[in-house]
Order: sequence, then C-alpha cells, then structure tokens
Amino acid sequence: MFENIRIVLVNTSHPGNIGGAARAIKNMGLSRLYLVSPKEYPADRAVWRAANALDVLDNAVVVETLDEAIGGCALVVGTSARDRRIPWPLLNPRECGERVWQESASHDVAIIFGREDRGLTNDELHKCTYHVHIPSNPEYSSLNLAAAVQVLCYEVRMASLADAEGLIPALTEWDVPPARAEDLEMYFQHLEQALVDIGFHDRDNPRQTMARLRRLYSRIRLDEMELSILRGVLTAIQNFAFKMKKLAGSSENK
Repeated sequence: MFENIRIVLVNTSHPGNIGGAARAIKNMGLSRLYLVSPKEYPADRAVWRAANALDVLDNAVVVETLDEAIGGCALVVGTSARDRRIPWPLLNPRECGERVWQESASHDVAIIFGREDRGLTNDELHKCTYHVHIPSNPEYSSLNLAAAVQVLCYEVRMASLADAEGLIPALTEWDVPPARAEDLEMYFQHLEQALVDIGFHDRDNPRQTMARLRRLYSRIRLDEMELSILRGVLTAIQNFAFKMKKLAGSSENK
C-alpha cells in the first residue's frame, strides 16, 4: 500500500528541501517522490540533505505539470496553510493519514505540497479531492517544507500501524472505482465548454462558477461510470445546442 502513495512537491525553490523531504519520506516507509518543475534539480544540496535516502532521490519522477504528477490517482490531497475564499472539503493531518492509507489499498493517491513561499495556487488546489491543514502555532505558523512532509508522512505511518492492529475501518466497498484525476480534469474542461456553448458561462467573466462546480464534484467523489454518464450528457447537450443554432440560422436566412 505504501507503493501506491505519491508525495508531490510543486516548484520547489531550494534543493535542500527536496533532500529533506526524501529523508522524511523514507523515515516513514514511503518511497515515491514526484517533483513538478523544481527550480534547481538535480543538485548536490539535495543529496546532502537526503542522507541515506538517496534511493528515494534516484527514483524521483520529475515532471513539468501537476496534472502529470497526479495522473492515475483517484485521491488527491493538497496542503493548504490558509483559509480560502471558497472553502473546500478539509481534513486534519490525522484524518488525512487515515484516508490516504485506506484508499491506497485500491488505487494510487497523492499528497501535494506547494512552494516554500506561497504554497499551492488556487487552480492547483481546485484539482484536489480534499485539502489538509497542519494546525501549527498561529503566532509562528511558517512550517519548513520537509517538516510538513514529515508530519503528513508520519500520520500515514501511524494509520498503517493502527490498520495492522485492526483499528482502521475498511472503506465501504463500491461497485465501480473512483474516477481518476486526469479523467476528472477532462470532464471539467468538457463541462466548461458545454456551459459556454449554451450561453451559461462566460470565460471572460467567469466569477466562481467553475471553482464551485469543482468543489461540488469533490464532495460527491464521482466514480468512473458516473463520470462516463455525465460526459455523455454534456455531449448530448452540446449536440442539441448546435442543432438549435443551426435551425435559428436557417430561419434567419429565409
């Protein structure tokens, strides 16, 4: 199950933090590290900080986009250090550890960590199923990236130990696997285009329409079949809208 858990670092500025994160990952029994457009990597400073976790660094997957890093994952948790304009389904670190461990039994999951200075963007957080917040001291809330990785990996480790003792309940079995991150992203692109086609959504004045729709689907947790049905509904709506526009155009030309 540990092999199904990805730790994703986005746009890391300091290579030492990558090495520190690798060490934290290995300390807790995890091994899969994904790096999204790191500012400096490979780097000697990453190697120095990794100590005896060089195998984690050597096997790290470096990609250009977050979508690549979370491809194939059916659960994506993004770390968030501040309140957001649009609240998202939120987990505390203990709940995060348990949820990640439970779901890793059946599919790949990812925990995403943002930039040292500003964390994850709103668009990146909107790609997440849940957000997780580490309740640090409000008078000194700045948490080193590697330390944040250590906290959440520790909670995953504790969940695995509790599961071994039969203290973690199994998730309710579902007849169809949950939709994967990349399929959900394609759906949201399709949904936005369909809403534009019927005149409901204006890309030049989007307000919060798509963000709130993403949050709605995050709460529901669509499965693969439900997502396929919804894609079919969108296609039917677009086809109908196209026919109506074509008929209107024919009427105007008469």
